[in-house]
Parts: sequence; C-alpha cells; structure tokens
Amino acid sequence: MASISTCFTVTPKSNSIIFASKPSLAFKFSQFHSFRSQNPFPFKNTTKFRYSRGFVPLIRASIDVTAPDIKPGGIIESDKLPSDVRKRTMDAVDSSGGRVTIGDVASKAGLKLNQAQKALQALAADTNGFLEVSDEGDVLYVFPKDYRSKLAAKSIRIKIEPFIEKAKSTAEYVVRVSFGTALIASIVIVYTTIIAILSSRSDEDNRGRRGGRSYDSGFNFYLNPADLFWYWDPYYYRRRKARADDDGMNFIESVFSFVFGDGDPNQGIEEERWKLIGQYIVSHGGVVTAEELAPYLDVENAERMNDDSYILPVLLRFDGQPEVDEEGNILYRFPSLQRTASQQRSGRKEYVGRKWADWVGGVEKFFEEKKLQFSKTSSSERAMAIGLGGLNLFGVIILGTMLNNMTVRPSEFITFVKGIFPLLQIYAGSFFAIPLVRLYFVRKTNAEREKRNKAREQWAQALALPDLSLRRKILSARDMAQRTFIGQDRIVYSTDKDLVEQDYESQEWDKRFREIEKSD
Repeated sequence: MASISTCFTVTPKSNSIIFASKPSLAFKFSQFHSFRSQNPFPFKNTTKFRYSRGFVPLIRASIDVTAPDIKPGGIIESDKLPSDVRKRTMDAVDSSGGRVTIGDVASKAGLKLNQAQKALQALAADTNGFLEVSDEGDVLYVFPKDYRSKLAAKSIRIKIEPFIEKAKSTAEYVVRVSFGTALIASIVIVYTTIIAILSSRSDEDNRGRRGGRSYDSGFNFYLNPADLFWYWDPYYYRRRKARADDDGMNFIESVFSFVFGDGDPNQGIEEERWKLIGQYIVSHGGVVTAEELAPYLDVENAERMNDDSYILPVLLRFDGQPEVDEEGNILYRFPSLQRTASQQRSGRKEYVGRKWADWVGGVEKFFEEKKLQFSKTSSSERAMAIGLGGLNLFGVIILGTMLNNMTVRPSEFITFVKGIFPLLQIYAGSFFAIPLVRLYFVRKTNAEREKRNKAREQWAQALALPDLSLRRKILSARDMAQRTFIGQDRIVYSTDKDLVEQDYESQEWDKRFREIEKSD
C-alpha cells in the first residue's frame, strides 16, 4: 500500500497551498487525526489571515507518496479489525451517506474515537476511499458507493464470515436439540433396561422351576439411533420466522429452554447504550450537563450526583472536556462530536423541562435493561418437560436399585447400561439442579436490573420537571452548543484530486481573497 508522509511549512510571501505530486487512491494512513484534536503535522510557523469564514492558517505542504504495494492476497487492513467494530463502522458510514468524520462514526456506532479512527483508516485503505481536509483542519473520510463489494472482493475473511455464522447457528441448534433428544433417549434406555432386568429374573425363575432347562424369553431389544431424531426440525429457523407471532416452541426446544434458558436479552446492549449516549450528545450540539447523561448511566444513588465522577467513562470514550459557564456551572463539551459531514439539526434551547419528555433529540428518554426470563416456554410445555424429567429421574433411581441388587448374569445390553449409568444419573440430577440454581440467579439479576432501571427513570423524570438551578444549567449548555456542518464548499484539499489541480484552485482562491482584501 502507498503511504503518505506530510510536512507543512509556512512562508510569509505565499498564501497558497503547494503540493508536490498526486497521491494514489489506495493509501495507508499513519495516525491521521483531526487537526483540531491532535495535529499530526509539525507546523513550524503559522500565519493567519481573515476571510469570510474566519482565521485560517496559511500552509505550504509537500507530500511524498510511494508507489502502491497492494497485491492480490496481500494484507488486508480491515481483517485486523474486530468483526463487530468493522460492521458497526460500516453501518455508520452507510447511514451517513459514505462521507463521515470520526465523530460521526463514534456517535452512531457507539465506538471509542480511537476505534472509529482505526476502523475508518483501514476501510479507506482497502476500498480506495479518500480524505478531505476542511479549511479548519477537519479530516473527513469519503467512501465510494461500492466500497462494500470492493472490500468483500479483497478479504477472504469477509467472504467466509457468512458461512461461519451459519455454522455457528447450526451448532447452536444441534446443541439445543441434542439435550432434548438425550432426555428421550435416557427414558428409553432406563425403562428398557428395567424391563430387561425384570425379564431376566423371570427367565431365571422359570429355569429353576423346570430343572435348569432354559427357554428364550422372547424379549429382544433393538434401538435404532435414527429413531431418536425423527422429531428434529431441520427447517427450524425458517419455521421460526414463519411463526414469528407465535411464542410457542417445539418440545425439543422447550426442554433445553427449561434447563438452560434462552440467553440474555441484553446481549450487545452496551453497544446500544453508547449509541444512545453518542446520539444524545450529538443531537444537543456537543455540550451537555452531567444530569442529562445520568438516565443512560448506572447512577443508583444521589450521593454520586455531587461529584460528577459517573460521567468519566463518557469523557474518555468521546474525548470530552469540562467547561465552566459564567454562572459557575460545570458543563461538558465534546469537540469531536460537534463536527459532522451530515446535515443534522441540533438540540434547541426551548427543549427543556416538560418538552424534554416528548423530544430528546430522537433518542430514548432513558436506558433500560431488559429482564431475564427463566424460560420462554409456555406453562404446558414446562409441565411436559418437568413431567418427563421427573419420569426419567424416578426411573434412574429404580434402575440404580435394581442394578445393585442383581443376582443373575447380566446381558450385554445391561452391562452396557451399567457402564454408562453414572452419566444417566448426572443427566437426571442436573435436569432439575441447573434450573433451580439458575432460578436463584435470574431473580437476583432481575432485582439488580430493576433497581438500576428505576434509578435511570427517576433521573429522566427529574429532567422532565427540572428545578430552577438545573433548568438554568441546561439552558446554559444549549447556549454553548455548536454543530458545524462541513460541506464541499469548505474543503481545501482532497486526496482524490490531482495536486497540481488543487494548487491551481488554491491560487485562484488566493487571488479572489486579495481582491476582497483590496476592496475592503
């Protein structure tokens, strides 16, 4: 891949931006931060002049671009990213129309700023994306419409991901079905063995009464393993979608659900939490109070509201900084979230108090954790699972007693069952032990989540009906809010254009500025 190294110097005699050569569209970025947050370019001298949009540094730049080294089968930068980070970044890029700042992606995807930056750099390097630099030093990432297909064509990992996901889904389905199948198999094996032992005892008694003559009991056991799988549903996921309005499940699913549950409904909810926080900050112009973010954080007691320490994770994730207004109130500004490539209305001053309950920048009023369910099965399905589990446990107890008291020579089948009997005992015991332990933790977890949800709801209600001091604090934050849209008219440099062409445009721009300066 090509690499870009840049050095900016300022000469007082020239107000133009001069570039040495044209960069390749396929490039590798090296810590390309926004100039506003962390300037990676060493400015030796800066000279400012005023024009219609404010003060801008006059820069002379030289860029050395090496030949691209992208080769088929080479290293794909996007493959180094975690799958969820890459997917969330790409979704944020799509929702923004393919032209984004780091703050746009961080707020929409709920990522840390450094995560968003690395993801954008990798995606741009792999999809022939390019950079745009605004007149105030903001860096924008622009992606072609077909960047997803370009990335998929290069990355083997992305090509096989759908198959991996399908294999995981199949494996999960097999595990769920296998546990229910094991219950049926255990019942069949246990009661078949009991019958076999009773039959062998009867045969022994008959031989004893008839002088040692033996007769065939007529009992033959044959178990075809394929018979245990006749009720498996190979089209489980298709049928699940077809019956989306029906909460019922088949018996095999209900057995697994009763014992192990159906997973945590809050899986991935932390990502949603950070998305809510990022979108709330963005919708309110990048300046908020700590009380405004309390409905999205874990603040369970009023004592913590006095020191604002609970907002530190938000400041670290989105690069926020505290500011003090004229009245001495501490507000929090997030500069990276105030610069956007998407036109979007910011929070307005009048949305304070009662109106806050109906409008929160299009964001939910507070973050709510979902409660765990013991099982999604219906009462009849649970009753069936409990009944068959009890039947199996009873059979295992009886079979254990019979095996310990056997006086006749066991058949090969009974010997086999005796060998696996410890496994049958473990299965029968855990069938009820696991749900009992899980029930305790479900209740405990739900109580903790309910407590946190109520605390967040109370903070949301306090914002809906703020007291005078909180109202003035929020109004001050709205006054300091700022949301800057970076349009094409503000772009002074793009890696997508020829540098000579951009040099000509910069000279024309300087010429128009001098004319305006003379007219003044």
